[in-house]
Amino acid sequence: MEYDYKLVLALDLQMFAKEGPGGEKTEDATSKKLQDVREEGNVAKSTEVVTASTLLALFLCLKIGVGFVGNRLLSTFDRFYPLIHRYMAEGFHPSNFRYLFVRFAIDFGISVAPFFLTGLIVAILANSLQFQFKVTAKPLMPKLSKINPINGFKRIFSPNTLIELLKSIIKVAMISYLAYSVFVEHVKDIYLLYDMSIIQGINLMFDIIMELGIKICVLFILVGAADLFYQRWKFKEDNKMTKQEVKDEFKNSEGDPHVKGQQKQRMQQASQRRMMAAIPEADVVITNPTHFAVALAYESGKGQAPVVVAKGADFIAARIKDIAKENNVAIVENKPLARMLYYNVDLDAEIPPELYQAVAEVLAYVYQLRDRVS
Repeated sequence: MEYDYKLVLALDLQMFAKEGPGGEKTEDATSKKLQDVREEGNVAKSTEVVTASTLLALFLCLKIGVGFVGNRLLSTFDRFYPLIHRYMAEGFHPSNFRYLFVRFAIDFGISVAPFFLTGLIVAILANSLQFQFKVTAKPLMPKLSKINPINGFKRIFSPNTLIELLKSIIKVAMISYLAYSVFVEHVKDIYLLYDMSIIQGINLMFDIIMELGIKICVLFILVGAADLFYQRWKFKEDNKMTKQEVKDEFKNSEGDPHVKGQQKQRMQQASQRRMMAAIPEADVVITNPTHFAVALAYESGKGQAPVVVAKGADFIAARIKDIAKENNVAIVENKPLARMLYYNVDLDAEIPPELYQAVAEVLAYVYQLRDRVS
């Protein structure tokens, strides 16, 4: 007897989808998304630009101020060497050596402080020119995802890590080539070091080191410029959004269009109720007669002109006329005036001066009818 076994595997095809739920990320990040990302401390910046700028500034300062530093170090040595000899002859006293160490640290710090300050200022400027400065404490807050070993393995074997590794290999190769080319260029001078005095040898090595350092800095600047363009492109791609995410963000920031529509409808209904409640107090309703109806009220001494207390078209116009009949409000047919009032005068607004004469004639007619009835 033969049995036919079939193995059925239930697979979620979404696992193989490159994009996340909501579709492919094809939309550029909105201003709110960029602001949220900025609050998290994520910006498009290149550390290569900062490194290159700082190194170049330090090498230039060293080239310009090497005489100042050398003279200060020599004067420091001239001052402290006799003291060391004297203290050694007197015997070991911790206070003496503590005094020497503090004084030497202060003098040495004053000598190299301009270089550190220059590097610090250039580093701040290099960062500030890449992105807008903003103080935020969110990057300092602890996150469990940062200590999650699974996320750590993902970061180690991510494409970004491979790209950074490739960049480092290229930088090391280019620096090695520069160092080799400078060495080959000055190899004859290096062989002559045995025939030079100490000062001449130091000057030669200093010139070689400065030449190599400046060339490396220029190389880093070129690499940093390319890396900055790459980082900005990568930042833009990483923060793209799906169409659904854009819609959800719009709903969260501006409100759900369906809810806003319901709120607008309720406001219109409340406004219509207030408008209908004001019709019994009107002096006259001017009609088209079938399409438009406008109710006017005028109180002597309260305003300069009659006020439109209600207006509407079609169904609302019919409702206005029905309420006017129920409350014995005069209804006057005047097609041109009704259209002018409906299209040109807002609700609860006084009529314009151009319509004073026409409205005055209607009100005079209404007041005459009231006098006859009474």
